[in-house]
Amino acid sequence: MASNVNRRVTLASRPVGFPQESDFSLDEAEVPSPGPGEVLVRSLWVSVDPYQRGRMSTQRSYAKGLELGDVVTAQAVGEVVESNDPRYAPGDVVLGQLGWQDYAVARGGALRKVPPGIEPQLALHVLGQTGLTAYFGLLDVGKAVAGDAVVVSAAAGAVGSIAGQIARIAGCRTVGIAGGADKLEDLRDLYRFDEAIDYKGGYVRTALKAACPEGVDVYFDNVGGEISAAVHPRMNVGARIAICGQVSQYNAERPEPTFYPQLLIVYRARMQGFLVTDYAHRFGEAIPRLARWVASGEIRYRETVTEGLENAPCAFIGMLNGENRGKALVKVSA
Repeated sequence: MASNVNRRVTLASRPVGFPQESDFSLDEAEVPSPGPGEVLVRSLWVSVDPYQRGRMSTQRSYAKGLELGDVVTAQAVGEVVESNDPRYAPGDVVLGQLGWQDYAVARGGALRKVPPGIEPQLALHVLGQTGLTAYFGLLDVGKAVAGDAVVVSAAAGAVGSIAGQIARIAGCRTVGIAGGADKLEDLRDLYRFDEAIDYKGGYVRTALKAACPEGVDVYFDNVGGEISAAVHPRMNVGARIAICGQVSQYNAERPEPTFYPQLLIVYRARMQGFLVTDYAHRFGEAIPRLARWVASGEIRYRETVTEGLENAPCAFIGMLNGENRGKALVKVSA
């Protein structure tokens, strides 16, 4: 039986520049009741992701932004409490866009069952949106093939770490860019990149020249900004740039893109942005492959877990600051 109280993390004010804890509010409401075809879910884990920053803005984007007072949008894994959809029964573990809250009602068609036998939170990263983003971004958008030199920015993060490992599986030479000694250790020892570059140490251009003496064939771009500006001149003719994110620009009051379009002419290169939802019709192809790679140890992962729904804003701000190693998650309940 559900509790009578539903804690919710809502948007209290629109962040100006970098988000602050005061931009969020923790309130309480009654637990909602599911209508026909709907399911009531109790959250177990909620996700923390860079894209959420864009939802807090009024700028035009690929999805409608949050209004003040709205529950912060997020993917979550939870347990079905009550179901008016014959496909789900109480006790089923499901994945959906449920937000930062204890309980959520969703249409049955908007949920996906988490297969038994896996840790539920993996559906929020390596076997979910994170892994799927890396898979399609690298193989479909980046078109990485054996022998390519692949550079990944934010390579110790949730998506970047998996993109680099898929490149390695595909037979590519992998170069990861991250910040700090701990993350570089992860790149070399846990994720097995061929080369690791510390952007905090400066001299990224020099390090890239040493790591990619014959140039870069694929750049998996998670950050934009100065790091990407250092990669672009190293591109080979026919190179591919997959734009997954631009986290260096998300909190800037006046974003300053650092790409010069004439480089696409010089290198006859292709740059493409993408959303993982563009490939929803192919998730059934990718998830079993990702699961096999995880089971065999070809893909490894790390989690940074914050306990308690009330601490989701802190986890979010920490993730934007680069404090997470691997996937940032909030554990709501056991």
